[in-house]
Order: sequence, then structure tokens, then C-alpha cells
Amino acid sequence: MNVRMLSLLAALGLLAPAAGPMARAQAPAKPAAKTLPEDAEAAWKEVTKAMTPPAPPVEWNQNKPTEEQINQFKASMAKAAGAAADKAREFYERFPKHEKAGEAKDGERRMLSAAVNLGDASREAALKAAGGSPQPPEPKLEPVQQKLQEAARAAMSKQAEGLPAVFAEFEKSIRGLQKEFPDRPEIYAALLEVCEGLPPEKALAIAKEVEEAKTEPGIKQQASTFRKKYERLGKPIDLSFTATDGTKVSVADMKGKVVLVDFWATWCGPCVKEIPNVKKAYETLHPKGFEIVGISFDEDKEALLSFIKKKEMPWPQFFDGKGWQNQFAGQFGIQAIPAMWLIDKKGHLREFNAREDLVGKVEKLLAEK
Repeated sequence: MNVRMLSLLAALGLLAPAAGPMARAQAPAKPAAKTLPEDAEAAWKEVTKAMTPPAPPVEWNQNKPTEEQINQFKASMAKAAGAAADKAREFYERFPKHEKAGEAKDGERRMLSAAVNLGDASREAALKAAGGSPQPPEPKLEPVQQKLQEAARAAMSKQAEGLPAVFAEFEKSIRGLQKEFPDRPEIYAALLEVCEGLPPEKALAIAKEVEEAKTEPGIKQQASTFRKKYERLGKPIDLSFTATDGTKVSVADMKGKVVLVDFWATWCGPCVKEIPNVKKAYETLHPKGFEIVGISFDEDKEALLSFIKKKEMPWPQFFDGKGWQNQFAGQFGIQAIPAMWLIDKKGHLREFNAREDLVGKVEKLLAEK
């Protein structure tokens, strides 16, 4: 499932709840050993950092997480929230006269409440001792937000029919809301949510529509990124580099061959899962003119080289150690991996998602004159 869609569903409270408590309730823990710096300002920075929730796993960008994976992620969030509560408590106990001491007490309650709500029953006693869960007023959603929430729920009811059906249903609902709320930025943001779940031609049309709309600059910028990506279809790709083995690689020099550009990383579960399929396609079709170029999002070169050797991946690999900030991630607007692009014998980009039926798609391009 696309991370933006996942984030939207999480915000709307549509993710499945955790599968029961993680531990029995216990008495409040004694004050923990010192973990924060001696300097109060540095200590507060560490507390605020700890209270920032972790992001969903990167591999969820492309693969829908299982219920077990969602529960594991919630368990990790509960653990992180509990640790943040401990740091907040340590801060206000060690620096009781600091101007942020009161905020730290409130943060402890919020973090303990989050941990308990995420299934960590071992924090219940500590939460009670800290004053119980904060009771914020019920948020009052505006009509457009309420209806977007309903649209997301309606879309998720199509899950059994596959993600294309989910995105199509969501877009249909948004179009109806667009007539009712033509000037609301939430509508344009929601349209961008479904872009990557639609066919390229339709996604490009939506990106252009949002980019030209009278809406917030940040939304227009995101639309511009989408547009530039989809406008590359059918055009040559400027991609050249020195590979990890020292060879010079240029896609422009590979005309006459079909080229797979594989954006991946050793730490990306779905990427690693694709390797047997990619190797099979390479072994079968390389003699007929099929090439592969790897674009690694790794940061540890030695680990990458060791992995490539172990998995016997003979094609060239780009590596600059910058992870998501690498040269081609920015140039091509890569926001999720694995991303597998196919380039035809004329050097033109033809496919953004080659994962499904890779062999069939390569054979079709090889057969072109």
C-alpha cells in the first residue's frame, strides 16, 4: 500500500487495532537511571526528539502490510512512546525549575497514554500515577473533512477487489466532493493521494490539473513532481554513472537493448524479495539483449558489495552512499522502492512498474522493431 494512502487511513483511524495487550499491568517503575545529558537545553532537545513518532516502514510504499506487520509496527510505536515518557519524566525530575518542566509532565502523560492505547498494558499503572490520559476535546471536523473521511472508508471497502479498485473508488468520491468544495486544498491533496494508484495517463492528467489549480504552494509543488515523473514516459532517460566495479555506465549507449533500471536497497524487504525474479529474467533474456542497471539506496558500500556477491548479481550498480538523498532519487522523483523502470530499444522510458510480469514485459519490448 502506498505510504501516503496508509498515512491518510491512519489519520482517519482506519487501521486495524493492535491484537490485544502486550503485557500485564505492573506497578509504576522506579525512576530510571540517568539517560539525558547534564545540560538542560540538550536534554530537552533529546526529549522532544524522543516524543516524535516513528515513520511507517519504507517497504510499505509498495507492498500492503499484513495485519501482523501492522501490529508489530504498533508494538514498536508503543515501546518508543514508553521510552519517550521515561525521558520526559527524567527531565522534569532532574530539572524541576526549568521552563519546560510543565511541558515535560504533559508529554509524559501523552506518551504513556499513547503506549497504553497502542496495547502496552504494562504502562497502565504509570499512566494512572501520572494523572491518567489527557482528555482533549473531541475534534470538530469541518464538513469537507468529514466527507473525505467517509470517502476513504468507502474506498477501503473495495480492498477485496484490489488496490486499483480502492484508488478508483476514492477518486470517484473526491470528484463528487470537488463540485461541492471547489476551493478547498484538502480536495487537491486527496487527488494527489490517488495519483500513483491510477494508470500513468490518468495520473499525469490529475497532476497537471492540481498543478494549475488555485491551491496551496506545497500541494502544487507535489503535483509538479508527479507531472515531471509521468512526462518522462516515452522519452529518453539521461542516466550515466561510474559503477561500484569502476565501469562506466550510460543508458544512452545501450540503444538496441531493453534495459531495466532497478531502484532498490539491501534493507528493502520487497526489493530483496524481487531479486530471484529479476535474476531469472536476466538469465533467460540477457542473451537476447536484456540489460539491468541497479540504483542502490544503500549507505554502506561494503555491505552492498557483500550482498551483491552473495546473491550473484552481475549487473552494474550505482552507489553514492546518500540513501534517499542519492543523485537519481532527486533527479527522477523516486519516493518509494522497489521502483523498476523499463527502457525500450530506442532508449525511451516505457514502464514505471515492471515488477508484475517482468519477463513478459521485457519479451514484448524485445520483439519491437
